Amino acid sequence: MAQLSLFLVVLLALVIPIFMARFQISNVPTAVAEIIVGIVMGSSGFNLITSTHDLTFLSNLGVILLMFLSGMEIDFDLLQRKNNPKGKSQAGKTVDPLKTAITAFIGVVVMAFVLAYILRLTGLFSEVMLAAIILMTVALGVVIATLKEKDILGRPIGQTILLTAVLGEVIPLLLLTIYASVNGGNAEQLWLIILLFAAAIFLLRRFKQPYLWFAKITKATTQLDIRLAFFLIFALVTVAERVGAENILGAFLAGVVMKLLEPSEATKDKLTSIGYGFFIPIFFIMTGVGLHLRSLFAHPSSLMLLPVLVIFLFIAKAPVVLTYMRYFQKKNAFAGGFLTATTITIVLPTLQVARKLHAITSTQSDVFILAAVIVCILSPIVFNSNFVLLPEDKIKEKVAIVGANAVTVPVAHDLHANWYSVKMFTDKKNQYKTYDSRVENLTFLPNLDEETLEKDGVFDGDIVVAANRADEDNIKIARMAKEKGVNRVIARLSEVDSKTLTEFNEKGIEVFNSTNVHAALMRAMIESPTVYRIMTDTKNILYSVKVKNTHYTGRQLMDLEFIDQITVSRIKRGDEWLIPRGATVIEPGDILVFSGEFKVADRVRDLLSKE
Repeated sequence: MAQLSLFLVVLLALVIPIFMARFQISNVPTAVAEIIVGIVMGSSGFNLITSTHDLTFLSNLGVILLMFLSGMEIDFDLLQRKNNPKGKSQAGKTVDPLKTAITAFIGVVVMAFVLAYILRLTGLFSEVMLAAIILMTVALGVVIATLKEKDILGRPIGQTILLTAVLGEVIPLLLLTIYASVNGGNAEQLWLIILLFAAAIFLLRRFKQPYLWFAKITKATTQLDIRLAFFLIFALVTVAERVGAENILGAFLAGVVMKLLEPSEATKDKLTSIGYGFFIPIFFIMTGVGLHLRSLFAHPSSLMLLPVLVIFLFIAKAPVVLTYMRYFQKKNAFAGGFLTATTITIVLPTLQVARKLHAITSTQSDVFILAAVIVCILSPIVFNSNFVLLPEDKIKEKVAIVGANAVTVPVAHDLHANWYSVKMFTDKKNQYKTYDSRVENLTFLPNLDEETLEKDGVFDGDIVVAANRADEDNIKIARMAKEKGVNRVIARLSEVDSKTLTEFNEKGIEVFNSTNVHAALMRAMIESPTVYRIMTDTKNILYSVKVKNTHYTGRQLMDLEFIDQITVSRIKRGDEWLIPRGATVIEPGDILVFSGEFKVADRVRDLLSKE
């Protein structure tokens, strides 16, 4: 029976996503589907799967990997002010994603404790701290997957929802550690948790430089990056258990350390494959198997708790909706608030800890899990049904061009509206009068000092182009833009001295020199007339795109369904340029340079760049 249970769980882990893809069930997270199937196949249903020693071990490893990958999901760039610039929201207001997320989550924490006290006063559930932790949690993985599907992860509302979800995973995890220490009789040793964070910092510093070397010497039979990841997991899990903390906090910190080591896309894919390909589905399926719905229906008092918890899980996120409505379109704010109500990722480990501490009965735990499953089904459906992609959500990059002249105005017109939102600025009155009627977003700057440029939003873009007539102005603007954390800065210089060029290369500032460009085009016309025609063709377009969509990685060029509609010129892999062939296998992070007709090229670029 034990071997049959293991076989059925592994079989179901394979069949469930295939079934969902076949019948196009996209609104329900795979994790929720796995729990539901586990309920059907376990003691609450056909009783075909029972908990065995092997399945318990694999399930426990699954939850550890789930927390590890959750730690790797955190984007620390968003938490840095320079990489978290203010932008215009859908309501036209200036929004700071980090500040908005913090404000929203503070409201969630307050509301969670209020609702937890109500549960206690009504006699439905007495553990206030435990209930509050569960009510404030957000399933970061579900949120990221949903935002990626909508392709708004880089937009102000997407960043705000993501940061809210990060807080909804990190803060409850820390509170759970404190709760477990106090209720486990280790309150006096709570300070030892500092040693866990110290160990994480030590491991990060110890492996920061060696990791770069590992990446160079690793090979198929050693997989040093994966071995290091598992070493970090077991090292920090062991330290966590020794200092009286929960092992899931150690696993989460291991994921954070791995993230800060800046692993390659290939490493991330391998770790995700190991976790979600085998161990994590077993954890979710066994969670469903472990639910005893028959005993739940035999306890009317516990059954009464179910609808209350479902309602409270949504009400707890009401502050998110109210905060978002100040900055975003009401319908989208409502949808975003509903999405943050998803709670499955942290709820399951939290209940696992609570059961070990005997702080919750098995029946109450089943009610909480069932409520989380119901909310996880409803939240993405409500989000997808209500969220409307506005024009600003579809823009991939914001470009600020300083300098309106015969060179920059045609460029602003030619940049594809599906990919770029362009704003132009000029400090010359005559240029403003000449081009104001021809350029949609042209702003007059009284001067080019830092305060004026920042006030008018020059540094709010993803790309800043300093293209004034005077080189000294462009040098000054480029330096300020880079200091403000702008991702790409391009400076137009008529003359380039070696000192400035060296400085700009070190800072990552790109230089546009018209003399060099004209010479390159002339050489291309002589040496490679086909390349010249591609670059100047008005019917076709030349794109370079970084491959992020894992659906197209690990596949040969000849197997891509759109390969007959585009021409791939070059592939950049790391610092090496490859000549593309039909048998060339696409790897995560490859940069494809290709050309094609506008509509086709747009679609291909969109497909390959989706995360």
